[in-house]
Amino acid sequence: MFAWMVWTTPVAIFFTCIVLMLIGMTVWEIRSPTMERKGFLPMKTTRGDRLFIGLLGAAYINLAFVGVAGWLAERLALEQEPSVWFSFVLSMLWLAWVMRKG
Repeated sequence: MFAWMVWTTPVAIFFTCIVLMLIGMTVWEIRSPTMERKGFLPMKTTRGDRLFIGLLGAAYINLAFVGVAGWLAERLALEQEPSVWFSFVLSMLWLAWVMRKG
């Protein structure tokens, strides 16, 4: 069923984190309903809004990294492409920042 996708460890961890965040946010919302607030984003947002925006950004960060990894390897004369762990860490930092300050 999932044979079309390359399930590497970073990909599996990334999707596992997304599932755990969705479960955690559901429980958090049930226990403590959210209030809209204004952060650095140009609109008032709830926790769910910030999670959605953060996850979209995280996906784009990972896709962009996959797109430029070959170019980076060529430009920096690396033996192999940089690890996707870099984009994973960067995307989780982005998500944390949006959730906290967005």
